Amino acid sequence: MVPPRASRLRQKDTSFCTMSVPPNYSDLGKAAKDIFSKGYGFGIVKLDLKTKSQNGVEFNTSGSTNIDTGKAGGSLETKYKLKELGLGLNQKWNTDNTLTTELSVEDQLAKGLKVALDTSFVPNTGKKSGKLKTGYKRDYINLSCDVDFEGPVVHSAAVLGYAGWLAGYQMAFDTAKSKLVQNNFALGYKAGDFQLHTNVNDGTEFGGSVYQKVNNQLETAVNLAWTAGSNNTRFGIAAKYQLDSDASLSAKVNNASLIGIGYTQTLRPGVKVTLSALIDGKNFSTGGHKVGMGFELEA
Repeated sequence: MVPPRASRLRQKDTSFCTMSVPPNYSDLGKAAKDIFSKGYGFGIVKLDLKTKSQNGVEFNTSGSTNIDTGKAGGSLETKYKLKELGLGLNQKWNTDNTLTTELSVEDQLAKGLKVALDTSFVPNTGKKSGKLKTGYKRDYINLSCDVDFEGPVVHSAAVLGYAGWLAGYQMAFDTAKSKLVQNNFALGYKAGDFQLHTNVNDGTEFGGSVYQKVNNQLETAVNLAWTAGSNNTRFGIAAKYQLDSDASLSAKVNNASLIGIGYTQTLRPGVKVTLSALIDGKNFSTGGHKVGMGFELEA
């Protein structure tokens, strides 16, 4: 018979040792990035429609118009997955008349391994391109390697995670020129509702971000970036406040005195509208401010 206190300690130790798969390199610092990017759409009117058929095919339709130029664009994307076989098929067509197709196989060749063939085709010009993408995810490690057939350029990344710490490396190697064209490092820490991320790109671009979930209603983020050999330092502060279960307010400001405000309201289940505005604080009276509107429909 195990004493209650000893039982609780044992449970605590087990949860402390719980293993998890780290994120992709591109998703490092994602929590802070989302606070700065989601809930805004300056200078555009956008409509997104998502629906799913009875046989499991997902349809995502998106259209947008630039308010300043009047240029319109759109895309249609279909996604289909056979979970029992680990197969996935994604196809996307946009108004630039580009058709992209991705065929993937996951967890079949080995547990945690995903292999995908990504191709694009432009009927007007006959231009074709392709990329072989591989990814491997297990506890403490996340690896990826993509080979672009046009270069061919090899893109590779690795992220290691342990006890809340995350370390990542990303590179791109041009095999035709035998030259390293990308060389990025990242380091981060995640503990509960707090996340810290730093990165160095090509030894010249430095950046960092801090994310904090203050409570169930308020999320905040700070980012900082600078370039070696330059006094140009960029930083910003952003926050998202959940007014209620159906509405949220977002705000951000940077050192260039650009102030962004966004308001998102769920009108009813599956219908969401977003209103946003970008204000130039340095030239408030001269105009040049931008507004935006977005609709999301899901059926």
